[in-house]
Amino acid sequence: MDTEREKVHIRAHYGRVAGWVGIICNTLLCVGKFIAGILSGSVSITADAANNLSDASSSIISLIGFRLSEKSPDEEHPYGHARYEYIAGFVVAILVIVIGVELLRSSIERIITPQPVEFSIVSVLVLGTSIIVKLGMMLFNRSMGRRIDSETLIATAADSRNDCITTAAVLAAALVSYFTNVELDGIMGTLVAAFILYSGAGLVRDAMNPLLGKAPSPELVESIRQKILSYPGVLGTHDLIVHDYGHGRKFATVHVEMAAEENVIESHNVIDSIERDFLHDMGLNMLVHFDPVVTDSSAVSDARRELGKIVRLIDERLTVHDLRMVNCGEYTNVFFDVVVPKDFTMNEQELREEISRFVRQKREDYRCVITIDRSFAPIPPEAVQ
Repeated sequence: MDTEREKVHIRAHYGRVAGWVGIICNTLLCVGKFIAGILSGSVSITADAANNLSDASSSIISLIGFRLSEKSPDEEHPYGHARYEYIAGFVVAILVIVIGVELLRSSIERIITPQPVEFSIVSVLVLGTSIIVKLGMMLFNRSMGRRIDSETLIATAADSRNDCITTAAVLAAALVSYFTNVELDGIMGTLVAAFILYSGAGLVRDAMNPLLGKAPSPELVESIRQKILSYPGVLGTHDLIVHDYGHGRKFATVHVEMAAEENVIESHNVIDSIERDFLHDMGLNMLVHFDPVVTDSSAVSDARRELGKIVRLIDERLTVHDLRMVNCGEYTNVFFDVVVPKDFTMNEQELREEISRFVRQKREDYRCVITIDRSFAPIPPEAVQ
C-alpha cells in the first residue's frame, strides 16, 4: 500500500471511530431525554431529544460518508470518491433543517395552548448528564478533527458545543418554571428549534461550498505563490486554479513565467521540479504551464511596464501578463492578457476599448489584441508585474 492510500485509510479509520462514538452517545442521550420529556410533558426537553436524534443520524451519515470516501479511484471516478464526505455533510444539513421545522411547529402550538410541565429530578439529572457528555464529545471531535484535518469533525465538535448551550438553556427554563410558575417550555422549545434551523443553514452553506467549487483560501494561494517564486529562473506566476475533490484530492493548474532566452530544457526541468515538489510537500497535483517572457528586449520590457501602469489607472487590481509584440511595418500588434477580479463591473468589450484608448494616447503605432482572464484564485499584482 502506498503512502497516499495509507493516509486515506488512516483518515477513514479516525472518521469511523468518531462516527461510532457520536452514534452511541447521541442515541443514549436521545432515549434518556425522550423519556424525561414524556414523563414531564416538556416540549423543550423533547425538542432537545430530537436534536440528539438528528445528531445520531448525522453521525450515521458521516460514518457512511467516511467509508465511501475511502474507495479508490475507478474508471468512472478518476479523481477518487473523497467528495462523499461533502455529500454526507449536505444530507446531514437537510435532515437537521427538517427536524428544526417540525420542532418549531410543535413549540409554537405549545405557546398557543400551554400545558403544565411536571418538574422531576430525573429530568434535571438527564439534562445535566447530557451537558457533561456533550462537552466531552466536543473535546473529542475537535481533537480528532484537528488530527486528520477534517472539517466534518470540527463542525461536529462545534455542534456538540452548541448542544451544551441549548441543553443548559432547557435546564434553566425547567428550573425557572418550577420555582416561579412561569411557563417557559413552549418559548424555550421555539428557541431551541430556531437554533437548530440556524445551525442547519450554516451546515448547508459549509457543505455546498466545496461541492460548488469554493475558491482557495488566501493563505493557500500565498503559500503556493511563495513556493513557486522560490525556484530559480521563475519571474512570476498567474492563472492559478485549484480544484478540490475532497481531502487529499486537490488538483491545481498555474502559469509560471520564465525568461524566453533561457535553455528550454533547463526551464522544463525547473517546471518538473515544481510539479513533483508540490505533490510531495503539499499533496497537491500541480500542472504548470510555461509562459516564456522576453527579458532582453527593452521595447518589450518598456511596453509591459507601461501597460501595467495603464490598466491600474482603470482599476488597481488589474494585471497584465503573456505580452508579445509583432512588428507589422507601419504598426505593431501588442498581444497581452489582462486579469480582472471576480467583482469587476466593467464588461469585457468596454475594458478592451478603455485600455486601447489609453494606449493610443501614448503610442499611436500600437494595436492592442487583449484577452480577458478571470481571477479564480487572486495572486497579488506585484507577483506578475
